Amino acid sequence: MAQSYKSMKEDFVSNLSGGSIGEINQVTAVAPAAYLLWSALQTRQGFFANESLATTLTDFLLHVVCLLLATTLYSSAPMILDLLLVAPAIALLILPQAFQTQKKISKPAQKDAKVPAAKDPLPPLPIRPFVTVWRGGMMVITCLAILAVDFKIFPRRFAKVENWGTSLMDVGVGSFVFSAGVVSARPMLRATADNEAPGITQKLAFAIKHALPILALGLLRLYTVKGLNYAEHVTEYGVHWNFFFTLGLLPPFVTLFHTLSATSPTIVASISFLLATAYDLLLEFTDLKAFILTAPRVDFLSQNREGVFSFSGYLAIFLAGQALGLHILARQSAKGSTPSEAFAQKIRLLVILTMWSLLWGGLFFFTTSYRYGFNLQVSRRLANLPYVLWVATFNCAQLTLFCLIETCCFPALSRAETGSVERKESARATPRVLRAFNRNGLAIFLVANLLTGLINLGVDTLSMSQNQAMGILLTYAALVTSLAVGLDHWDISIKL
Repeated sequence: MAQSYKSMKEDFVSNLSGGSIGEINQVTAVAPAAYLLWSALQTRQGFFANESLATTLTDFLLHVVCLLLATTLYSSAPMILDLLLVAPAIALLILPQAFQTQKKISKPAQKDAKVPAAKDPLPPLPIRPFVTVWRGGMMVITCLAILAVDFKIFPRRFAKVENWGTSLMDVGVGSFVFSAGVVSARPMLRATADNEAPGITQKLAFAIKHALPILALGLLRLYTVKGLNYAEHVTEYGVHWNFFFTLGLLPPFVTLFHTLSATSPTIVASISFLLATAYDLLLEFTDLKAFILTAPRVDFLSQNREGVFSFSGYLAIFLAGQALGLHILARQSAKGSTPSEAFAQKIRLLVILTMWSLLWGGLFFFTTSYRYGFNLQVSRRLANLPYVLWVATFNCAQLTLFCLIETCCFPALSRAETGSVERKESARATPRVLRAFNRNGLAIFLVANLLTGLINLGVDTLSMSQNQAMGILLTYAALVTSLAVGLDHWDISIKL
């Protein structure tokens, strides 16, 4: 019976064609729409100025429950949910700001502004709330999807595709890697700001040290999945390979590329594109694609061919994220005290994000267009060139939206003259729940995986009704969010 259920689950989670990119964009647009409403409540009503149970619950409803609804009950009409979030946000932003709220919020900033900038200088690297919001939202929808996919309420077109096509979970996997690439630029920029130049041996040793805990998690997942006979889809990564192995091997390989790229965003992006292109040429003009898709699993390489060869694509995605991070995480100028200077800096950042979105998007169109390009198809299983370009385009566009919302709703952030003012304005522009998910993302993702396994072992998810499925998913979402917020409240950071 258990084996029969396992076979049913494997067949159920398979997805042959996926959904359209337009539908995926509508579903994921819920995240910036929720942030827009949160920002409107914060700037016009000061609703989240003080943390409390009510504000945390509202935060949870906006940034977790809305994403869950977008992938389940509203999956057939995500635009309705987008409008339900955007309409009240626009109404609040049109209304004048309440006097008492404005006074309450502006007092600390006025007090901190009296501190001389020389005694409290801006840090070398700026605080980017929109990056925190983007990464936190990506982590939320990832944690939700890994359990929701086991229920019938989660549309099959959102699950990972078998060979060719696009889906919500496909872009989620790539976004996880892209996000890791973006934040990996921070230590590089910090070393440059501190005039440090560690050698390649030192960099490699640090990368291996960072990779070991993640590889250990990969071994733990391998042991638990095989030991518990848990349902898995072999064509995702292979018989023994899993996503943690891919994540763990990225830092050492990226370190080797640093000897060529230094901290030039253009060079890093070029290496990313050339790597993805070279890999795609091997797929198209050799027997590699046929080997990955059809070869019998007779030895370690053939058994894990998806994970081994798709690593090239994920490495290209990581480098694409790192190239963007080198742009957006750097402080453009220490001079932003006047409104015009601050506005110019923010516009420059928006232009950079827009240009990267157009660049990756143009390359994606050229490689996939039947009429004007090479008519290549996206394949998450292969992690081919179209997949790399799609993931880069999607995440650059998402970051552009979040940055635009931050620019319009929190202009004081870019005008900060001291470190304390920048920290206060940054905290004011960052939802508590998303900050918590971003802070301990990998640890929370691990716990979410464990909870997903426990729920699947204890519950026949395929037989659950819609109400039962939503009840389990809401309880699961509340538990994972409580863990994230609790760790943040106790000021605990778990680095894996």
